[in-house]
Amino acid sequence: MKRLSQFLTALVLLLAAAGALVWWLNVRGEPDLSVAEPAVPATPELIARGAYLAKAGNCAACHTARGGEPFAGGTPIPTPFGTVYGSNLTPDPEHGLGQWSAAAFWRAMHHGRSRDGRLLVPAFPYTSFTEVTREDSDALFAFLRSQPAVAEPNRAHELRFPYNQQAALAVWRALYFRPGAYRPDEAQTAEWNRGAYLVRGLGHCAACHTTRNAWGASSERLPLSGGLIPMQNWYAPALTAESEASVAGWPVDEAVALLRNGVAPRGWAAGPMAEVVLRSTQHLTSEDLRAMAVYLQALPQQPAPPPPARVAPSAETATLGRQRYEQHCAQCHGERGEGAGLAYPPLAGNRAVTMASTANLIQVVLHGGFTPATAGNPRPYGMPPFVLTLNDREIAAVLTYVRGAWGNQAASVSEFDVSRLRASTQR
Repeated sequence: MKRLSQFLTALVLLLAAAGALVWWLNVRGEPDLSVAEPAVPATPELIARGAYLAKAGNCAACHTARGGEPFAGGTPIPTPFGTVYGSNLTPDPEHGLGQWSAAAFWRAMHHGRSRDGRLLVPAFPYTSFTEVTREDSDALFAFLRSQPAVAEPNRAHELRFPYNQQAALAVWRALYFRPGAYRPDEAQTAEWNRGAYLVRGLGHCAACHTTRNAWGASSERLPLSGGLIPMQNWYAPALTAESEASVAGWPVDEAVALLRNGVAPRGWAAGPMAEVVLRSTQHLTSEDLRAMAVYLQALPQQPAPPPPARVAPSAETATLGRQRYEQHCAQCHGERGEGAGLAYPPLAGNRAVTMASTANLIQVVLHGGFTPATAGNPRPYGMPPFVLTLNDREIAAVLTYVRGAWGNQAASVSEFDVSRLRASTQR
């Protein structure tokens, strides 16, 4: 009995010490909100700068619900741990930022902690925003405070236990988050550093293009090396692999065109990336887009993994795939997969067709593929959805066909892969 009591006492002391350590790791370096700061004058120039930064960060995507008022929140964001809802960022005093200070906003951006002290869930990408400068944070805050106040109550997150507990968030942060700041690399040019700041900070490209572990943390060992976007089942291809989405070998102007227009001679933006171009990157200056392209081109490249062994499909599958291609695809993509300029991408030699992950191909055939409408591509062509036209066997066959035709040597697509993705995206 005495030993049990000693064990329980030691366990309580250990948990208390661990809790104290986690608390210290989470609050060290945070601004003291009880200390008044001089207000930053919200000049027209500062507000305009903040508006531009809000575009760079694509803030409206998560903080403007479909059909709702700008930045009034309510957007559902599904995660493997439950649904998170974007918060109200208008200056409403009860539900929005009306009672906030610039320091409190900076603490949320840099440290991931709300005005009332609550830890924020990392669906708000403070793991990237922590690199944003205080000056840019203040400009963004000035812009948001200049918007019309909307008395829209915030929706409570619908996270499962224990992910809805502050203690669980504290442990997650202790394991996977350290507040930081972007420090220019003196060995690089000012243009490269500007691109790095945008890609790693407000652009939060790693949120999609980096693999996440079982706890939702991005891999620090392999940043921008590609990953399946949770719950959306689109694959954000590796920006560090020539076989996926690297632009290292592109002319810089083509990389800029992809970010600005959504289409370029060697690439097309579809799915979640099309939304990023539509809402964010098309609005950035040519100088910033070029800086981002220069940085992305300089990323260390991963060695190409050996391609999966291609097993020749059965004669029945090959015939079915060719027939469905001729019936539904050849009119736009060409009899030999040659495509038609920027309107319809070629399929022969297209790395989006041949890369190991087939998630995006299946998504496009099921639900259609559309590049964004931008100033440089105001009337984009699109691919219709075939979700009701082709069954799983037919989609697997036609994709197997295009992945093995005209010199392509990629592995087959299984009927199971199509069925799984069709089921996961049922509305």
